[in-house]
Amino acid sequence: MRFILLAVACLFASVASADTVVVRGRATVVQTAQDAAVVIARRGALVHSGCSQTEGIGFSTESPDAAIRRCCFWGKRQPVDIGVAWSPLRRGWFAVVRYR
Repeated sequence: MRFILLAVACLFASVASADTVVVRGRATVVQTAQDAAVVIARRGALVHSGCSQTEGIGFSTESPDAAIRRCCFWGKRQPVDIGVAWSPLRRGWFAVVRYR
């Protein structure tokens, strides 16, 4: 029975669109950097959303600005969309920056 459940879960995970992230068994459509920041803040882990753009993610317990500065490609590419969310789970800020 566990094998069947695992196979079904893998099937659904493999057909998910690039902008869909599974969070606690529910599919969440990630459209903006803010949406992606909320998703990773809920998870408490730095995970790329798999969007079709170049994306940087960062974390900081200091401030939202510090989380943004720690994102991949920060200062090297032009940001298009920025999102920041507080995570009570990790007691810090998660940031997502999407670039051109």
